[in-house]
Amino acid sequence: MKLSVLDQSVSLAGSSEDAAIRDTLSLAIDCERLGYHRFWLSEHHGLPTIVGSAPEILMAAIAARTTRIRIGSAGVMLPHYSALKVAEQFRVLEALAPGRIDLGLGRAPGGDMRTARALNPNASHAAEDFPVQVRDLHAWTTLGTHAGITAHPLGPHAPEIWILGSSDYGAQLAAHFGLPYAFAYFFTDGQGAETAMALYRDRFEPSERHPRPQATLCIWALVADSDDEAAHLALSRDRWRIDRQRGALGPLQSPDAIAARGFSQDELAQLAPMRGKSFVGSAATVGAKIRKLAGDYGLDELVVNTWAHDPAVRRRSYALLANEFDLTPEPQPQSPSRP
Repeated sequence: MKLSVLDQSVSLAGSSEDAAIRDTLSLAIDCERLGYHRFWLSEHHGLPTIVGSAPEILMAAIAARTTRIRIGSAGVMLPHYSALKVAEQFRVLEALAPGRIDLGLGRAPGGDMRTARALNPNASHAAEDFPVQVRDLHAWTTLGTHAGITAHPLGPHAPEIWILGSSDYGAQLAAHFGLPYAFAYFFTDGQGAETAMALYRDRFEPSERHPRPQATLCIWALVADSDDEAAHLALSRDRWRIDRQRGALGPLQSPDAIAARGFSQDELAQLAPMRGKSFVGSAATVGAKIRKLAGDYGLDELVVNTWAHDPAVRRRSYALLANEFDLTPEPQPQSPSRP
């Protein structure tokens, strides 16, 4: 069983947004040491909670500080950009970390539409061209030359493209192009995952790089020394989810402050089904839930996203989970020979 990480550079009450970026960088180094397979970075814009807005830049910094772990975007919101420019960026990243780069692609704006239009004046129509963009990006990324244009730098390795999604659309697109697929289970509390994964596998068209379907689920999990401690620490995200539903976003708050304030009865009723599907508890508790989920979906890899108000709590969570699954660092990829 492989475990990977999705990090979103979450801002914390009492700290600064730039500190969240540096904490992501530090966490990536820790996760490589712990034996995680991939370290993915999300892209969001105009949000006061999730402040990772440029995954490709963070990827370069992580590549310079690691030697084994795969590094990826989860993902680049392609409708904001030129497919050629993204191909060039990720070919540069592949040159920096040969054999270790994942290019995860998403269609959603990663923020509100006003911000999306600031990124791309044609944002309202750009998502309609997503399949064409994926086709062109795939060609420039894997072949180098497409439509008479070459995406430099060329080299013996190419980034591995993933399609990300939380609906049937992404699953069908990944299947059509013969690409790996990651479902955002944490975003929907699993709703729609079974249908999307079945569609992906049933409609998968083998490609040269991927003769068989390759899928994963991205879950949210928090592990502590006991179930009660984990439930307390998870109050930070509980509060954020309730506030998000009423359009109130901000930095992640302390669980102690949230516990002191409490939740209303209506809020507790909203949290009950979310908590029932959560991966929160001791290493044994969360490990058992992860193994069951992986077994139900026939997966040999899961991606874990963890939020905590205290960075040390987040690191402890990933360390406990790594120990539960006996993760060990993988051999360093062999670099191409240099002239």
